[in-house]
Amino acid sequence: MASARKVSAARPATKKVAPKAKKQVAERTAEIISGLFPEMSSGARATHKHFATFLTVVSALGFLTLLGINTLLAQDAFTLSNLKIEAKAVADQRDAINRSIDSYAAPERLAAAATALGMRPSETPVFLDLTPPASGVTNG
Repeated sequence: MASARKVSAARPATKKVAPKAKKQVAERTAEIISGLFPEMSSGARATHKHFATFLTVVSALGFLTLLGINTLLAQDAFTLSNLKIEAKAVADQRDAINRSIDSYAAPERLAAAATALGMRPSETPVFLDLTPPASGVTNG
């Protein structure tokens, strides 16, 4: 217990430290601790504001780009529709031309055209026989 008295006697001696020095130590400690954490001041809020503005601008540009792409695709759809209509018209013209050619190539029409030119039908038709003649000579 005698040692406990010595310790308690020593404490009052340390408590007699000037209050000014204690205050400086407390302020310095507070500065060090507050330096560890970021300060949420107007500068930090401005950074958040600029970041939010940046995200808004990027989102708006993205939406406008999507709108432009969608418009181009819709325009291409109209062009495709017009091209299909044009292709159908061309196919109809081609069919009409083919029917006209077929009508000129019909046997009745050819016979009438030949008669108009003064041609007459043959009395003795000749047919060609294109089969090879049967011969006794073989290659070998």
